[in-house]
Amino acid sequence: MNNPIPLGGFIQIALVVENIETAIDSWCELFDVPRPSVRVTEAVPNHDETYRGAVAAYGLKLAVIDCADRGFIVELHEPDRNPSTFREFLDKHGNGVHHVGFQVGDARDAVIGELEDMGYVMRTLGAGGSWTIVDAEDALGVNLNIKPHL
Repeated sequence: MNNPIPLGGFIQIALVVENIETAIDSWCELFDVPRPSVRVTEAVPNHDETYRGAVAAYGLKLAVIDCADRGFIVELHEPDRNPSTFREFLDKHGNGVHHVGFQVGDARDAVIGELEDMGYVMRTLGAGGSWTIVDAEDALGVNLNIKPHL
């Protein structure tokens, strides 16, 4: 790649789970960290986000465990039943690592372009391009989240 994903840009590991409350308890016990709050979004059309080319409309429970001292976060996602990258993963694989996230700065569009040229499909484009889930399950065993900035 002319614009390789920088290993130093690793910022996130995201898991999709059937039960976020159980997952939070387990991760917080493992890390001995305070329990994060759970943010709940409703299943309404979001014109700033697409899923496989269509306007996304799904609900999600999300919790973030901040591992700032290590330079990354752990995200836990419990999707509703509506079509989304998270529901697709959970239905196919069950609980597991949905994506790893990388901050690539101003190279974001170039990285995304090269990944598309390599045959990767952009599964989800979120919030005006502030994050992009790249479908890399078959080739890499996990999806990628390419972010321009934190």
